[in-house]
Amino acid sequence: MPAGTHPLTKCVRLGYRWRMRAGTSLIPLLALAVALAGCRQRETGPVEVVAIGKDPAFVNPNLQPLDPPSAFLLQAAAQGLVRFDANGEIEPALAERWIVSDEGLRYTFRLAGAEWRGGGRITAEQVAQRLRAAASPASRNPLKPVLGAIDEIIAMTDDVIEISLKSPRPNFLQLLAQPELAVLRRGEGSGPYQAEPKAHGAVQLILPRPNRGGDGDGMAGENAPDWPIILRGGSAALGVARFGAGAADLVLGGGIGDLPLARAIRPPAARLVFDPVAGLLGLSFASNEGPLGSVPVRQALSMAIDRGALAATLGVPGLPMRETILPPGVEGLAQPAAPPWAALPLAQRRAAAAAAMRDAVGETRLQLRIALPEGPGWRLLFAHLRRDWAAIGVDAERVRPQDQAELRLIDDVAPVTLASWYLRHFTCAASLICAPAADDMLAAARIAPGPANRRGLLANADRILADTAPFIPLAAPVRWSLVAPRLTGFRPNSFAVHPADELIRPAP
Repeated sequence: MPAGTHPLTKCVRLGYRWRMRAGTSLIPLLALAVALAGCRQRETGPVEVVAIGKDPAFVNPNLQPLDPPSAFLLQAAAQGLVRFDANGEIEPALAERWIVSDEGLRYTFRLAGAEWRGGGRITAEQVAQRLRAAASPASRNPLKPVLGAIDEIIAMTDDVIEISLKSPRPNFLQLLAQPELAVLRRGEGSGPYQAEPKAHGAVQLILPRPNRGGDGDGMAGENAPDWPIILRGGSAALGVARFGAGAADLVLGGGIGDLPLARAIRPPAARLVFDPVAGLLGLSFASNEGPLGSVPVRQALSMAIDRGALAATLGVPGLPMRETILPPGVEGLAQPAAPPWAALPLAQRRAAAAAAMRDAVGETRLQLRIALPEGPGWRLLFAHLRRDWAAIGVDAERVRPQDQAELRLIDDVAPVTLASWYLRHFTCAASLICAPAADDMLAAARIAPGPANRRGLLANADRILADTAPFIPLAAPVRWSLVAPRLTGFRPNSFAVHPADELIRPAP
């Protein structure tokens, strides 16, 4: 066979060459799906990971948000006190063990003796400084609103750190495991992976052999993986093409916007994997002027949406559609506060919504601009909203995220199963539409002496916000990955976190 004519070689070349902007027609991608038919994944060699976003970098989460490539890099090469395993459960990282006080107010961690990659032991005071910085007034860390539960962070010794809370948080360790709380120093982490730059913005992650077993780095020495990982950022289109061409083993960070791209290469059901994440997917109000200052108008926009039809279009297995800010069961709140129209059939909802619009604007049709990212999935979602709102006298226009708009997308995965994470999106400091009484309830819940008192205050805040209607909930967020058969350790989980060292599990 002449050089370069092997079918897999051709597939790989096609995956490298193909580029498509997010707004490009799906026709070229459908043609690519046919061209890639018969391509197969590699079974050996480095694990090639494409995370949707910019080139991976050691981003400081206190200064700017993490995209999927940088989040994956930090999880691999800059661990926190604890981390998530492949199933989304907590396991040791920098801390080899910890103790929680009986009342749930003090967490005492003993460090495992890890060292900085540049040399020098990681001390409890260094960890404490990093955590204090994340919660500081100047921080832009996305976890900052819920880090307000921390009362004090003290380095007891070089190896022991104690974190005191204002009131018990049963899921506090989930916060500490997030990549936004990874411990960094001057742009370097503590491992367990060592990051080495590669060409074209890629990063090679290597798990060094020395000191890998029994030193508290979360690895079992004899079972630690031998494969390097090549991590690169890129568009969803590029990641999908590389996967289809057999040039990538894993594509991470997919959402609704680019889901049609993943489906266009017709992957087997087992290869397109959805994480069962919780969080917020919907529209927040960026204006309170005119009709949008009216609760009935804001409620009308939500009650007119046919969420069942939207779910059918998205086609995500088991996707929970939502009419409430909180999901059921979060932090012991079995039944979130439902809006007053929730029990009505869709036809009655729309009739009531149309009447509310007529009361607010007469025979004039309300004009709304909806800020959404580019991507075929977002265009599908907008088409549903425009159709549903047209039925009640509202004309919608899709604009870019940076443009002026009356409604803006929230698409956030919950980093912790705490009701306060959801509700704090709509405090008066965070949302144009808010309720000071709900803020008061959240402030009281932060220092509530016991779980029952806290639940009662959070339930009250939820009810107040449901009556205020600062948000149009649609569903839980969607997060998908394309996963090659060789990644036997990949597990979908509720935080969409996939540890580098657990992607391949050794054969028994």
